[in-house]
Amino acid sequence: MLPYVWPKGAPELRARVVLAFLLLIGGKYATVNVPILYKGAVDALAVGVPHAIAVPVALIVGYGVLRVIASAAAELRDAVFAKVGQRAIRSLGLATFRHLHALSLRFHLERQTGGLSRVIERGTSGIDNLLSYLVFMILPTFVEMALVCGILWGLYDVSYAGVTFVTIVAYIAYTLLITEWRTKYRRQMNETEEEAHAKAVDSLLNYETVKYFGNEEHEARRFDTALARYERASVKSATTLSILNVGQGFIIAVGVTLIMIMAGYGVADGTMTVGDFVLVNAYLIQLYLPLNFLGNVYRQIKQSIIDMERMFQLLEVEREVADRPGAAALQVSGGRIEFRKVGFSYERERQILDEVDFAVEPGTTVAIVGPSGAGKSTISRLLFRFYDVSEGAILIDGQDIREVTQASLRASIGIVPQDTVLFNDTIYYNIAYGRPDASRAEVEQAARLAQIQRFVESLPAGYDTMVGERGLKLSGGEKQRVAIARTLLKHPSIFLFDEATSALDTHTEKEIQASLREVSRSRTTLVIAHRLSTVIDADQILVLDRGRIVERGRHIELLAKDGLYASMWRRQQEAAREGLT
Repeated sequence: MLPYVWPKGAPELRARVVLAFLLLIGGKYATVNVPILYKGAVDALAVGVPHAIAVPVALIVGYGVLRVIASAAAELRDAVFAKVGQRAIRSLGLATFRHLHALSLRFHLERQTGGLSRVIERGTSGIDNLLSYLVFMILPTFVEMALVCGILWGLYDVSYAGVTFVTIVAYIAYTLLITEWRTKYRRQMNETEEEAHAKAVDSLLNYETVKYFGNEEHEARRFDTALARYERASVKSATTLSILNVGQGFIIAVGVTLIMIMAGYGVADGTMTVGDFVLVNAYLIQLYLPLNFLGNVYRQIKQSIIDMERMFQLLEVEREVADRPGAAALQVSGGRIEFRKVGFSYERERQILDEVDFAVEPGTTVAIVGPSGAGKSTISRLLFRFYDVSEGAILIDGQDIREVTQASLRASIGIVPQDTVLFNDTIYYNIAYGRPDASRAEVEQAARLAQIQRFVESLPAGYDTMVGERGLKLSGGEKQRVAIARTLLKHPSIFLFDEATSALDTHTEKEIQASLREVSRSRTTLVIAHRLSTVIDADQILVLDRGRIVERGRHIELLAKDGLYASMWRRQQEAAREGLT
């Protein structure tokens, strides 16, 4: 965390750190001098000489001034350091967010969104706690302990400093030992809470599915099972906390008692004054409070570290797909796509693509069709470089996509996916997401091309209509048209349509297909389709089966071959006729 607390190129923040530590030292210096003035006042008053009253008044005033200085220094220190702490939290939070977006699709498919959000939430909270406790509670407390032990050694017998030191060491050792033992229960609490939260979020995201199958009680039981595990871990954590607190109180009580007995004998034999007795007592009380708080602070620090542990583990996850050192931006001249003997598998045991070899010439449209599970959508994921190919290469205008930056690659390709997910924002925001700096006129033009302008204008709030979580307030066809408009607004050099019109009715599908043909006329277009009627005009159709291209040609040519494509075509035509009847 040091680079975030002492950041390069930020002289203002570094100056704040230095000033905060100067205030810390000044405040502690004033704090340890308060009991000394208190002792002087008590001794002066104990003499009993009337004219000496002026001396204790001055000492008492000084005592009050030092207390004000100590308190003001602590408050100023916190105010000065606040910006440093919050900037560190912001920087680490942003670094984690960027890193998560840089990780591969495989990572995100294997993670649960609810659990991941809790990791980030607890991690950023842990950073805040760690900075607060470690920098301005633990360090000042140890500085004060060292000063007090030194003063007691200098003013009195070494035994006073010795007892104080042994008490502190025993307290810290006991706290460390018991807190380490308790750590496993805190970890269990975190893990079970994360599991419960993930189950709750997953269930609520799939609200409709739960209702379809009447599984509300099933979901409640799953959630309650997770909560029960959290309950058991939480009870163990609370029980062991009581053990820790009792032991800490016992150690402090023994130390205070021994010191006060020694001071009492010192006053009795005349080697110490009443003021000395008060001084020792004041120092012990002054130390008792931070020592008593130290146990709680240390527990909080341990909890913060545990909370941060998962977030830093996320930061340590290696990027499966990363830009190579010195990678250049993709230079698109015509937009020629070439798959050169591409092989790929998500798992070693299961080959998804095997020697897939084809090219899409600039300005042409190539369609990829095939039965479910043939590997069609995998092709789009490889083209976007969500994964790197296992064998062969993918080239755009002769450039291996592994040799160029991911940002430039994805900026050149516009996709309309089969499963359209929208942000929980307005229709305007979701369309403009394709190019956030686009003008309103451009957004509305994209909506017209996607055949959604009339629908939007019929809504009371128009483009300001909220689409709901994942776009659930819109129908499947409406969501798909928003996604098409978003992609059209991007103005990419290459279009990729992955079942782009699968959720539309026949009439709307024909209208949008005409619009898509118009906007993609001069651009390279790759179409992944299940409904063969949507690709009959493609310049070339590739038939994929079990990860291999088994047929290729135009629609008429493939029907003449009477192979897999012709068989799929006949089945779909029969299904369409049955649907009409």
